[in-house]
Amino acid sequence: MNPVRIQKGSNPLILGIPHGGTFIPPEILGRLNDRGKGLDDTDWHMAELYSGLVPNVTTVQATFHRYVIDANRDPDGQSLYPGQNTTTLCPLTDFDGEAIWLDDEEPTSEEIADRRDNFHKPYHDALCAEIERAKADHGFAILYDCHSIRSTIPFLFEGLLPVFNIGTNNGRTCDPIVEQLAVDECASAAPFDHVVNGRFKGGWTTRHYGKPAENVHVIQMELAQRAYMNEQAPWAYRKDLADQVRPHLQTILASLIGTNLASAQLMKDK
Repeated sequence: MNPVRIQKGSNPLILGIPHGGTFIPPEILGRLNDRGKGLDDTDWHMAELYSGLVPNVTTVQATFHRYVIDANRDPDGQSLYPGQNTTTLCPLTDFDGEAIWLDDEEPTSEEIADRRDNFHKPYHDALCAEIERAKADHGFAILYDCHSIRSTIPFLFEGLLPVFNIGTNNGRTCDPIVEQLAVDECASAAPFDHVVNGRFKGGWTTRHYGKPAENVHVIQMELAQRAYMNEQAPWAYRKDLADQVRPHLQTILASLIGTNLASAQLMKDK
């Protein structure tokens, strides 16, 4: 199976979906324990949730599951949140801190290197190519990294997660206007709540590619899954819920497309 699925568009916006894939090669799947095989930490239904919201958008989607290797982690294995509970490049536990591999079946360093070459790298090669294409065509590129997570995970965070979790690594990964467009829409999206650079400040993708001085702007949106699906297996998509949140996502994406950040950068440089 191809580790990445690409849908090419013609506007400067790219949707990245690193955690929506569920494919696990049989030789790896057989080494997961029953908890791991449940795939509880999937960013379920991301492609469906964002489908058709805006025309001519580019989508880069990982087809493999994050238990194979996490496409939103530093390929060198550095932690995104030092001192906090999180999962690693090739996770050993799930988001509840429970083991996902059978005894003595955790991936070795050699296997991690192999998965990095065969899964992680192709995804990011594709993402990088689409960013460069958008930048060449429009003078700038905006990567909107699509994520979701269960609303309550005590191992990772306290209490109930807000519905909209905007991450820009404390404003470092995009022009302020990009962050503000998302914030303004989320602030008006009653009854949904939001936070900016809270528990989720943007993963490796956001931090690695976000270089506003070079006209590449990246923002991560981590959605609480209660906003669009059932948060227990079999993780069903809830159209009745999704139809309430999709208009707000649509407004954010359309606003980003309509912002000429190349011109804004030229004005700053004068």
